[in-house]
Amino acid sequence: MRYRRLGKTGLMVSEIGLGAEWLERMEPEGCRAIIKLCEEQGINILDCWMSEPNVRTAIGESIRDTREKWYIQGHIGSTWQGGQYVRTRELPKVKEAFADLLARLGTDYIDLGMIHYVDAEREWDEIVSGPFMEYVRALKENGTIRHVGLSSHNPKVAKKAALSGEIEMLLFSVNPAFDLMPPTENIDDYFVEEYDTALMGMDAERAELYRICEQQDVGITVMKGYAGGRLFDEKTSPFGVALTPVQCLHYALTRPAVASVMAGFSEPQHVLDAVRYETAEEAEKDYASVLASAPRHAYSKKCMYCNHCKPCPADIDIAMVNKLYDLASMQEEVPASVRAHYQALEKNASHCIACGGCETRCPFGVEIVERMQKARALFV
Repeated sequence: MRYRRLGKTGLMVSEIGLGAEWLERMEPEGCRAIIKLCEEQGINILDCWMSEPNVRTAIGESIRDTREKWYIQGHIGSTWQGGQYVRTRELPKVKEAFADLLARLGTDYIDLGMIHYVDAEREWDEIVSGPFMEYVRALKENGTIRHVGLSSHNPKVAKKAALSGEIEMLLFSVNPAFDLMPPTENIDDYFVEEYDTALMGMDAERAELYRICEQQDVGITVMKGYAGGRLFDEKTSPFGVALTPVQCLHYALTRPAVASVMAGFSEPQHVLDAVRYETAEEAEKDYASVLASAPRHAYSKKCMYCNHCKPCPADIDIAMVNKLYDLASMQEEVPASVRAHYQALEKNASHCIACGGCETRCPFGVEIVERMQKARALFV
């Protein structure tokens, strides 16, 4: 298992994480089996947004002897009322639910205190300037939560949070299908049968969010990495082709600022299918060729940082140069941190010999030589 730094939290989290939602459907024995296997495979981060009491208890019992090995994303604002899940900002109910989370997990702290599920800009504005945020700050000040995070599916909300100075990391929905979609306050909008052919590449708001997170050192953990499993079947995939778990994971893990993908596991084999990413060959990770040849896609001329352009005779990490170029070009001046990352590269755009071999291998027709020239000029 490889580990990545989760932004300014400084936590080193496993590339594959445990999105615990499926555990809600299991008996305690099944829950324990999944968590034990995750531990054996080196997974060290789990997300528990669920308010249902039994699953919280099952998770707590499963990690009772290994609590210190886990980084827990625990959600603030996810409550259990009248036998069902309710998302709320009513502080008495929020506090009761969070105390229940601590008690059932058998811990006196949560590593990542997540402001739960904010998809409306107005709601974020009210949260950040009101008593809810005061409560979250107090939790951090007294050590009950170690870091403050936010979960959202809306890039506009996530951008505001990343720029607020209050949020250290995000739980955000990332996959090649959702990345084409414009911002929405209704998560159901992302689960359409087929995407509009007028869509032209990654939505600008989402691309900007990833760059802002990289610049602000706001780490991202990923939810909906498989688009609810729809990407595994050509009949339900909006692209008309099926992707594998490894390809979906590679897509998410090649986005800027992403540290870990919270994958859902309903049986032990699903854990092994995800963890196989760590030993997969580059050809197995190649989502780019699949998407480029799909009946429906809108990624032409857009660098996806997929490294399909390798090998470079000058040994340039083309994907990284392109990523840093995109991060820098959105600003009036090149951020010092981005310049430093660029200068630290052993080989950069100035070493490009313009052979064009990379362009023959790029499945999306990116004009790489021209981008190298622009990067060289930008970083001079």
